[in-house]
Amino acid sequence: MMKKIEMARILLAAGLGLGLGCGVALGQGAGQDMKNAGHDTKAAAVDTGHATDKTTKKVVHKTSHETKKVVRKTGDRTTIAAKDTAHRTTIVAKDTAHGTTVAAKDTAHGTEKVGDKIAGKPDPR
Repeated sequence: MMKKIEMARILLAAGLGLGLGCGVALGQGAGQDMKNAGHDTKAAAVDTGHATDKTTKKVVHKTSHETKKVVRKTGDRTTIAAKDTAHRTTIVAKDTAHGTTVAAKDTAHGTEKVGDKIAGKPDPR
């Protein structure tokens, strides 16, 4: 019987020791979990910052590239429009010069006819 009581005391002591030891270990684990959560949060924030930086650089580069393409295309179209305008202006100027020359010749011919009529020359028909 004595051995049973002594064995019960040893088991009780071992059980209490393990129980309290686990409680302390769990208490330390919760604190460590909080620290780990803080470090994980910081790492996630850093990763997010790097991703944002990388994406921003890509967007800026792509926007710059597309803007340069538009400027080149606009410049080409402006050059083409300027050449077309110059060409059409030349054509209109030539047409105007031709019309002025024809009108001047017609006026000179008409003036000559009137002058002949006044002078009394017969009509060449």
